[in-house]
Amino acid sequence: MPSTKIDRSGDPPVTVIDSHLHLWDPRLLDYPWLAQVPGLRRSYLPADLSTATAGLGSGGFHLEAVVFVEAGRAEADADAEVDWVEQLAAEWPMLRAVVAHVPLERGADTGARIAALRRHRLVTGVRRNLQDEADGFTTTDDFVAGVRLLGEAGLSFDLCVRHHQLPEVTALAARVPEVTFVLDHLGKPPVAVGDTAQWRDDLARMAQLPNVVCKLSGLATESSRGWLGHDLLPYLDHALRQFGPDRCLFGGDWPVATLATGYRRWLGVVRAACAELSEPHRQSVFADTARRVYRID
Repeated sequence: MPSTKIDRSGDPPVTVIDSHLHLWDPRLLDYPWLAQVPGLRRSYLPADLSTATAGLGSGGFHLEAVVFVEAGRAEADADAEVDWVEQLAAEWPMLRAVVAHVPLERGADTGARIAALRRHRLVTGVRRNLQDEADGFTTTDDFVAGVRLLGEAGLSFDLCVRHHQLPEVTALAARVPEVTFVLDHLGKPPVAVGDTAQWRDDLARMAQLPNVVCKLSGLATESSRGWLGHDLLPYLDHALRQFGPDRCLFGGDWPVATLATGYRRWLGVVRAACAELSEPHRQSVFADTARRVYRID
C-alpha cells in the first residue's frame, strides 16, 4: 500500500482519546461475524493495541484513553461482554468508557437491560448495530421507545449505519432530541465508488441536529486498495465543516481498521484534516469531544 506523507513530526504533541476501539477473544465469547473475516479471526487484547501504537510519541501523539465499543458478539453474550471488558479495565486503566449492546427494537422490554447497565460504572453509551437492517427498522414504535429509554438513563447512542440509511437515522435523532447520537465512521460514505453527492447532502442535514456528533473513523476500510491520505481528506473536511470540531471526535476503529491501515497512519490522516484548525479546536477533535460525550473524567 503506498505511503502518504501527512504525519508532520514538527506539529505540537496531540493528546488522543480514541472514541472507537474494539477488543475480542473468541476463546471466551462467540463472534459470528468473524467467520466471514479470516484476517481478524483471532484475539485482540490490550497488549495487541500497545504493540500497534508503539512509537506514537515520536509521531507527536499521546494516547491518553480509549472507549470500547461493542464488538458484535452473539446476542446471548452481551452481558458477558461488558463484564469481560470491565475486568480488562481493572488491569488497564486506559480503558475509560464502554459502549454496550442493547437490542433496542424490543422497546420497553429493554428497560431492565438498560437499568442493569447503569450499574456498570464504565458504561456511558449503547450501540445497536444497524448497518445491515432493512429500511424502516428504526422507525417502529418499539425501536423509538427503546431509544427514549437511553435518554432517561443518560446514555448516548452510537449509530453504525451505511450512507443510504442516513435520512432514516436523522429522522430518529430528530424524534428523540434528549439523546446524544454518535454517528460512527461518518455514516460510511461510498468512498470506493466515489459518487458522494447524496452522502454529502444527507450528512449536512444530519449535522443540523444539535444532538448528533460525528466520529472521524472507519474511512480506510470503505476505500479501495491503494488509497492515499489525500483521497480521504475531502470526506473528513466535509464532516468537520458541517459538524464543527466541537462535535467531531477521533476514532481508530482498531482492530477492524488493520484490514486497510495502520494506527499511526490513520492518526496522521485525521491530523492532516485538522491542519488548519486552531490548537483548541484540534484538541476538541482528538480528545475533548470524546471526553464530553462519553463522560470521561
